[in-house]
Amino acid sequence: MRLHYLEIVASDVDAVCAAYEAAHGIKFDSADALLGGARTAPLPDGSSIGVRGPLRDTERPVVRPYWLVDDIEAALDAATRQGAFVAHPAMEIPGKGTFAIYIQGGVDHGLWQLS
Repeated sequence: MRLHYLEIVASDVDAVCAAYEAAHGIKFDSADALLGGARTAPLPDGSSIGVRGPLRDTERPVVRPYWLVDDIEAALDAATRQGAFVAHPAMEIPGKGTFAIYIQGGVDHGLWQLS
């Protein structure tokens, strides 16, 4: 299991980014429209972190890990066979890969397949 992307949805994006920069010595870029306006920062292990605001009024703050998989459809199918609810089906982000979100045990989980 390897973390590819850690997504944080927060009401104060700049404050969260500033805290991570100060505590961990990373640097966030400007907003990336392809990632919902997330400000992203690369991490030493090759993964990245993104902090964005809610995309709709009903979206609550969340920390969502996206695990790297070789076959996103197979991984999503395996999760649903274990009772997971698919919150967002697999969708390609041009130049970044394909992601999906499922909920298991009341917790958001993400999957990511590189192109």
